[in-house]
Amino acid sequence: MRTHSTGAGGRVVTLTANPSLDRTLDLPGPLERGGVTRLGVSHTEPGGKGVNVSRAIAAAGADVVSVLPAADDDPVVRALHRLGLRLASVPIAAPVRTNYTLTEPDGTTTKLNEPGARLDATALAALEAAVHEHAVGARWVVLSGSLPPGAPPDWYATLVRSLRSTGARIAVDTSEAPLLALLAAGPDAAPDLLKPNTEELAQLAGLPEDAVTGDPDVALAAVASLHDRGVAEVLLTLGGDGAVLSTAEGVWSARPPRTTVRSTVGAGDSSLAGYVLAALAGLGPAGRLQRAVAYGSASAALPGSAVPTPAQADPSAVPVTPGLPGRPTTHTTTHAATHAATHAATHAATHAAPAEAVPAAGADAR
Repeated sequence: MRTHSTGAGGRVVTLTANPSLDRTLDLPGPLERGGVTRLGVSHTEPGGKGVNVSRAIAAAGADVVSVLPAADDDPVVRALHRLGLRLASVPIAAPVRTNYTLTEPDGTTTKLNEPGARLDATALAALEAAVHEHAVGARWVVLSGSLPPGAPPDWYATLVRSLRSTGARIAVDTSEAPLLALLAAGPDAAPDLLKPNTEELAQLAGLPEDAVTGDPDVALAAVASLHDRGVAEVLLTLGGDGAVLSTAEGVWSARPPRTTVRSTVGAGDSSLAGYVLAALAGLGPAGRLQRAVAYGSASAALPGSAVPTPAQADPSAVPVTPGLPGRPTTHTTTHAATHAATHAATHAATHAAPAEAVPAAGADAR
């Protein structure tokens, strides 16, 4: 059967194929199209979804390697070095893109994202090699964010298949064409953990988002369909309403603590980081969900795309209950868990990894 490292701690590897410099601009009031606005405080931080996950994991003192395409003198690389992050960078000629977030006083955010540098086959192959090098012996690999121009939509599916032999658990957080391609590629390309939001879950189910948010049975049926397609665990983030976790052991929901929202940029990334940190600590499903929601809420209370420290994320303030929010465990939730349990057994048998010990990565990260 496929084996995973089970000891406490362990290395995490993140891939950010489309990194960015994230500029957050604070507006004094609601955005007025066509008008002139005098900005308040602005923040510039290294970003991209995988980078945000790495920053939060590193802030907790865990071992994390960030794989990304960028020149050694790129501002993103310099910023990440200043934060003390361990990098495995693949040099490219073009500068890393800049993304802009306009934040209104009530927490409303408007994002303006550049497409990113085009990557050729050589750069993509180098990124894949770097991920593999550091995934050997790691506990988790996180593939996160959009794909840059030049990457095929099914590249994440290709990476998941190729990473099976490393023994690491694989989490994916993406959207649109790469997400659809990942789930269309078959059970052998399905990750151990998928982190959709309600919009992405609706996209995968072929439904309008309000159908998913308005009917718990529809939402759980959509989650069960992800298990049918090979996904072992589904962390469904609900924004201000918390999150739902579906695994082979059951379905749980968690509500966030009362939070004054300053910026929602990167909150989902912090949730994923909290989940991985809880898994590294050996917590069960309810504990992993609790820490994920604590981290996401703490992130939303911070400016720009800042990530929380463990001291700022309080899992004890996050109530976790079986089933969906405000609803006890039902036949439907049990049905979703049954799908997950059936998949887990098939997944372990189908994706067997060699039984011998996996050697540690050979080279230091750049």
